[in-house]
Amino acid sequence: MLSRDTFSYTVQARCSRAEAVALLGDLTRQGELHPLIVGVRRLPPRPGALASYAITDRLAVGPLRFPVTYQADVLIATEDEVVTVARQRPATTVRNHTRLRDEPGGVTRIDVEITLAAPAPLFGYAFRQARAAHLGLASRLGAVLDRGPDAPAAS
Repeated sequence: MLSRDTFSYTVQARCSRAEAVALLGDLTRQGELHPLIVGVRRLPPRPGALASYAITDRLAVGPLRFPVTYQADVLIATEDEVVTVARQRPATTVRNHTRLRDEPGGVTRIDVEITLAAPAPLFGYAFRQARAAHLGLASRLGAVLDRGPDAPAAS
């Protein structure tokens, strides 16, 4: 039996929507943002996807750290929204639906909704990991976008 839950967050950045979409729709750049990602490799796009990737996270269980690789697809990447879906065995999916809109003063508002589905025995751990990682990503996203597209990545 699958369990499912959703969380959301909002980030504001001084950038264009195009700059935000360029970052959020290119998963090879997620290592700048996502605290668990240790590697991203582009794959041939799956049917219905604009782009597909193999992503490796480093997860922790107590003192142990272990790599987990999963597939992620960018399904939509327009100036108004970005939709990605990540799939990991067994039967775990993370759907990221990001909406973008202009606000006064050259600010872009980024509203993100994350929905995670996983088998009931794994759900609590997976949801806590996903929420912590994506809120960590959110804390970095505004600063990365504020730097501009030509600034070097933070170290």
